Amino acid sequence: MSFGPFLLLALMEGLVSAAVLALMASGLSLVFGVMRVVNVAHGAFFMTGAVLAWFVAGHVPGPPVVGWLVALIIVPPLVGLLAAAVDVLVLKRLEYEPEAVIVATIGLLYILEQVALLSFGPDARPVAAPFSLRLQLPWFGYSGYKLFVVAAAGAVLLAVWLVMTRTRFGLVMRATQVDRVTARAFGINVDRVYAGTFGLGAALAAVAAVLVVPTTQVHYLMGGDPLLLSFITVIIGGLGSLRGTLVAALIIGLSDGVISMFWAPTLSKIIATLLVALVLVFRPQGLFGAKA
Repeated sequence: MSFGPFLLLALMEGLVSAAVLALMASGLSLVFGVMRVVNVAHGAFFMTGAVLAWFVAGHVPGPPVVGWLVALIIVPPLVGLLAAAVDVLVLKRLEYEPEAVIVATIGLLYILEQVALLSFGPDARPVAAPFSLRLQLPWFGYSGYKLFVVAAAGAVLLAVWLVMTRTRFGLVMRATQVDRVTARAFGINVDRVYAGTFGLGAALAAVAAVLVVPTTQVHYLMGGDPLLLSFITVIIGGLGSLRGTLVAALIIGLSDGVISMFWAPTLSKIIATLLVALVLVFRPQGLFGAKA
């Protein structure tokens, strides 16, 4: 193939990465935007969603699409409920002190990884794709499922935007984000909003995991890279800005696809880290974040 088809393939792979990263980073951005805390365990929730998807898909009888659909329906709510329980039982008792939350979520990260290691094992395991459609382009064939991942991620992100802008729950979340004390004075149950927000952020990570596991393999340490890239995305886009998160995810995902195709894959992470340093120096609030 000439340069053009290679570039097209790289951009398509990058678009898939950007879609999954946008889901992950949006969950992280929501938690920080509303609760003003950093959830270091976000990658562990992603890993937990992937492990549960592997378990559900492997134990539901019938063709792979049935098991995958069941996993997509039940795994994100389960992970969201787990995260909400963590918020109520741990973070609320810490009164959402930023330093204490960071330490607590680091501990939760290790707990979830060790539980997965004990129950799942150290080996990476595959999850069958729900369908094997392959689109034949003039230069190469491409997985139809990967394009479905992009479309599904876009639909989920659109649903999140509609919830945030068109529903009472979204209005309450935004009011709590602006001023927690005033929101409580107007009768808003802030504790319930925080639990729902933390659960929603983890559920988005689990959705990303269910979508991506048929294209990779499940491993108990698989949450590390998505967590790092999510932090990079949120910092570049602007802490608490969903629009900035989406734009940054698209930039990072497409550049990762191109750089990984023509150079070393680790080079893309190095460049992304340098970009974070530049953003912190010249625009600390991120591309779309508001000044403090």
